[in-house]
Amino acid sequence: MTQAIPKVPLLADDSPLPPPDLWSDEPPLESDLHRDQIDLLVRLIRWIFRPDGMGGRSDVYVAGNLTVYYSPNQKKSEFFRGPDLFVVLGTRPDRRKSWTVWHENGQYPNLIIELLSDSTADVDRGEKKEIYQSIWRVPEYFWLDPVTLEFQGFQLIQGRYEALIPNPQGQLWSREIGFYLGIHDRQLRLFTENGSLVPLPEEAEQQRAEAAEQRATEAEQRAEILAAKLRELGIDPNQLS
Repeated sequence: MTQAIPKVPLLADDSPLPPPDLWSDEPPLESDLHRDQIDLLVRLIRWIFRPDGMGGRSDVYVAGNLTVYYSPNQKKSEFFRGPDLFVVLGTRPDRRKSWTVWHENGQYPNLIIELLSDSTADVDRGEKKEIYQSIWRVPEYFWLDPVTLEFQGFQLIQGRYEALIPNPQGQLWSREIGFYLGIHDRQLRLFTENGSLVPLPEEAEQQRAEAAEQRATEAEQRAEILAAKLRELGIDPNQLS
C-alpha cells in the first residue's frame, strides 16, 4: 500500500529561510559493495562532466549519500531524503554539505540512483519512488542491487514513472546525462551511445599509456625493418647521419 506523501509547506513572504549550509545527515552505507559503487559513479560522472570532458558540459553537480532538504521548516524529522546518488544539471558543480532545495532555486535532482539492500529495498521501490515521482518530479530514477545485480530504470512521462526498456546489452539510456547505464564487471557503469565503456580517470590514463607504448613499439619495429633493408643493400644504417 502506498503511503500518503506529505505536502511541502509554502513559505510566507516574511518567513526566514533555513541556512543554506545544513550538514548532510545520512547513515553509513550498507556494505563495501555499496560504498565502492557510489564512489565509482561519483568519480566517473565528475570526470566526464569536467570543463574539457566528454560529457560536453560542466554545469553538473553529482553527490553520493548526501541529504536533500526540501522543507523550509528546517526540521530534520520531516521533508528530507538521502539518495545514494543524484545528479543535478544546470547548476554550479561546487562541493556542498547538503542539497537544500530552497537555496538552490527550488531545483531538485534530474537523475537519482538508489542501491538496494535488504534493509532499504522496499522503501527504494515504494516510498522513495513515489516521492521522486510525485513531489520531486525527478525525470529519471534508477535502482541497482549490487549483490543480485537487479537493475531497473524509470522515466517521468506525464507525471508518472514508466519503466525504461533495455537495449540488447541490458543497458538503459539516460536522456538526462546522454549515456547508457549498464553492468560491467558486476558494477554499474556508463556507456556511450555506440556502446563503448566510458573509462574511469585511471582507466583513461592507462589507455593513454598503453597507446603511447604501442606507438613506440611500432616505431621501433619500423626502424628495425628499415635497418634490415639497408643492410641488404650493403648500407650500414649506423653510418647514416
